[in-house]
Amino acid sequence: MTTSKTEFRYFTIPEWEKEQQYLQERHREGWKFTGVRFLGIYHFERCEPEEVVYQLDYNPSSGNERESYIQMFRDCGWEYLQDFVGYSYFRKPVSQMRGEEEIFCDDASRLDMMRRVWKGRMIPLLILMLVVFLPNLWLNRQLDTPEDWFCIGIFGVLLVLYLVVFGQFGYQFWKYASRMKK
Repeated sequence: MTTSKTEFRYFTIPEWEKEQQYLQERHREGWKFTGVRFLGIYHFERCEPEEVVYQLDYNPSSGNERESYIQMFRDCGWEYLQDFVGYSYFRKPVSQMRGEEEIFCDDASRLDMMRRVWKGRMIPLLILMLVVFLPNLWLNRQLDTPEDWFCIGIFGVLLVLYLVVFGQFGYQFWKYASRMKK
């Protein structure tokens, strides 16, 4: 019987909740999350199946501020697992919870995290799109050679992927903001 496994799963920036559910399902199946490396390479160890809640938070702070941030969650019983591209990974067995617990106590906290993601991840992607992709699409518009067609195809696909990610994030942000208004 294998004691560890690796799976490839890709989640876009605004899909942190799907990623949390994925990690919880694996733990329920007897595979404890040990880390994520590169984009989408998840590592697991065999464990006793258990109901465990996984939570992700986007907080790219550093130094003393980072330590106090992690300690705050440890004081509340959350096990800190790792940081990956700005997201911090935490878990807590359901048996240790008092009712339904999350690291976000309300929609305002989730909305605040989404604002941090927007500033830390989405704005740089938007700048990259405006500075790299769109100029390259414009410069390769002649389409005289197969290389031109290839470049325009690559940049076109990347542009569509970026627009999908921006659309997903915008929709989730709008949903949380609408919930706050009610």
